[in-house]
Amino acid sequence: MDWLIDIFYYLVPFVVLLGILVFVHELGHFLVAKFVGVKVEEFSLGFGKELWGFNDRSGTRWKVCAIPLGGYVKMFGDADAASATESEEVKSLSEEDLKKTFTAQPPSKKLAITLAGPAANYLFAIAIFTAIFFFLGRLTFPPIIGEVLEGGAAQAAGIMKNDRVLEINGKKIDTFADLQREVDLSVDKKADVVIQRGEEVLNIHVTLKELEVPTSEYDSENAPKQQKLLLGVRSVNAVELDKKELSFFESVKEACSETWDITTATLRGVGQMLTGKRASDDVGGVIRIAEMSGDISKERGLIDFTVFMALLSINLGLINLFPIPVLDGGQAVISVIEMIARREIGEKIKEYMFRFGFGVIMALVVFATWNDLVHLFKRIFV
Repeated sequence: MDWLIDIFYYLVPFVVLLGILVFVHELGHFLVAKFVGVKVEEFSLGFGKELWGFNDRSGTRWKVCAIPLGGYVKMFGDADAASATESEEVKSLSEEDLKKTFTAQPPSKKLAITLAGPAANYLFAIAIFTAIFFFLGRLTFPPIIGEVLEGGAAQAAGIMKNDRVLEINGKKIDTFADLQREVDLSVDKKADVVIQRGEEVLNIHVTLKELEVPTSEYDSENAPKQQKLLLGVRSVNAVELDKKELSFFESVKEACSETWDITTATLRGVGQMLTGKRASDDVGGVIRIAEMSGDISKERGLIDFTVFMALLSINLGLINLFPIPVLDGGQAVISVIEMIARREIGEKIKEYMFRFGFGVIMALVVFATWNDLVHLFKRIFV
């Protein structure tokens, strides 16, 4: 019976989450394509066998398919869902029908359709953050211990995962940033920490450990080093709300700032992995997303799940902007080249580019899946 409950907690939230994000992404492509006069033949959530669908008045087939790991918008004249090549029927179309195909559009319109998907994901995330900030308040990270680092001061003092820090050296701690600040201000390598563990409140005396850390998080390898007192903990993957009221325009501004911060942090992380400054086992795929969405739905509330959805929406939009053929970013690069050159890239060259892009994506999928399986094995058996 427990395994049925686990399926509900992990599979259902994952399918719902991915379905919403894919729908938002593809809706961006769909709306802009319709706006510039391109006919859309199919709007699919998932791949494989169609489970349910209907035709709208314009002839678009809206459908839900058996494999819920993505989706696509297939436009008139496309030979495939990625709009990589045109179908053979295009050659026999009338001039009027040809105007409704994606391949016949000028590069500027192709670029607009291509970028609409990632843009929709970004706008969706901004809308989520705006609604949270306006109706509920600012997001804060609570001073709850998510991980106790091996060999750190916290482990030596007996601090445990899920402990909530209430005070450090007599100073009230409301956020994880407060915790970090008070540890930095501790003198003589001593910290009196008050924690809440379940219903119990404990006073713990901690002897902090001084470690050498980079002065900049942006270039941790080349930045000068400094000695810094550390508690030896990481934050929990959760958020809380500061009840401070924000106006609608302040909420929008905060939402845009939050979205920008997440984007830049993600890009820094990718850059660190590419240069070897960060371990590549941080790369995760659909299994990791399913695991995280299940953990959040099981242990946290609706707000945490909604914030996680906004975070994934930003990442989906950003990843699709990477200049890899098959992804939207690769198609955008092709459109920009065609705009500059004022002529279309040959079909054969495009075909080779998309084959290369597909190979890169498949390699990343295999690598991410391997990381996910190793992570899952360690979680279950280690």
